Amino acid sequence: MTTEPKRKPSRTARPASPHETKNDTNGQDAAPGRLSRRRLLTTAGTAGAVGLAAGAPAGALAHSAATGDDGPALTALGSTAVPFHGTHQPGITTPAQAHAHLAAFDLAPGAGRREAAALLRRWSGLAAELMAGGTPEADTGVARDAGPASLSVTIGLGHGFFDATGLTGARPAALDPLPAFSADVLDEGRSNGHLWLQIGADDALVAFHALRALHRAAGETATLRWQMTGFNRTPGATARPMTTRNLMGQVDGTNNPAPGDEDFERHVFVPEGGDPAWMAGGSYVVFRRIRMLLDAWEARPLAEQERVMGRRKSDGAPLTGERETDPVDLAAVGPDGRGVIAANAHVRVTAPETNGGATMLRRSFSYHDGFRDDGAPDAGLLFLCWQADPLRAFVPVQRKLDRGDALSEFVRHEASGLFAVPGGAREGEYVGQALVEGY
Repeated sequence: MTTEPKRKPSRTARPASPHETKNDTNGQDAAPGRLSRRRLLTTAGTAGAVGLAAGAPAGALAHSAATGDDGPALTALGSTAVPFHGTHQPGITTPAQAHAHLAAFDLAPGAGRREAAALLRRWSGLAAELMAGGTPEADTGVARDAGPASLSVTIGLGHGFFDATGLTGARPAALDPLPAFSADVLDEGRSNGHLWLQIGADDALVAFHALRALHRAAGETATLRWQMTGFNRTPGATARPMTTRNLMGQVDGTNNPAPGDEDFERHVFVPEGGDPAWMAGGSYVVFRRIRMLLDAWEARPLAEQERVMGRRKSDGAPLTGERETDPVDLAAVGPDGRGVIAANAHVRVTAPETNGGATMLRRSFSYHDGFRDDGAPDAGLLFLCWQADPLRAFVPVQRKLDRGDALSEFVRHEASGLFAVPGGAREGEYVGQALVEGY
């Protein structure tokens, strides 16, 4: 497992003086003549109130206090660093960040195994540097002044990568193309790809900076096939930690498996000694761009929306329970003799107990790409699910959804992809090295 995110100084942080090591959370000054974070926020709030009463530019006063060269940090959000090296790649069990970019590349004609290995080495080195808050040479300056902001970079390999590099004998059976589903309306130009990147960060500029740097690093070895931008709720936007909501307003991610669960590793990661050996510690990610028909959904009454999902919209609790985390009672019957959870309710169709125990780790992002010609929002979910074997997890569940999910009326699957995500790289190594140098 990758280790827990750690705190690192921002790109522009200066070394702390001996006077600044004192804990400032008790409201005392961190050093003589300097304001603690709490006192700074209190002072700024007071200045804002006085400024508003007097018509003065209070925002300027607060900004001046907050951006002085010797001022204390207002937040630790930007200083959180996710380690690049580890047993697994980052971006799988890393808490989903507020901003994301997904991108797929195809190897250029004539680029083979050697060129692919050099690109994977460049991407791995660059990702490690950026995730630690470093500044690469010839940097664009986009993320100047920011810390790592929980940046993570994940690298995956598509089915075609193995043909392009002459490594077809090492291609996993689990990477066989996904079957066609009857409800799919897939755009092939925005699906699949030889190489795949997932970039996440809690700051939009940090996320874009990483995307730009990695894109530039592809050079003439690989060309961009498609790129999509997603988002989630910003950490700290709610009064307490909560499962995020999707653009339908539904709590999305309830009952997700979590690290520490008894069978988490078995469901999500390829074990040591698995087949193929180079995928040890890796995972398979299925990507689906799912457009939500929000106009149709929002026109339905609340009771119908809740029947479709099998959960209450207000708090995500199952219709058979009181809290979000309550188990779904699929056998519960109402006063009318019918099942409380409808036969085609989304929560029933996707439940592991109705799919032979099929379990996936969902780690998705919402997206909004403007409005369509008919005025409807082009918005929905960049669905991502992680599993040790998609043929035993995603495929059977999606087949069942395809046959009878009440939610299908309100969504369209418009792009798709399946990628093998090798295990994490150790210090001095790069992602995919065991594959491109071992076969």
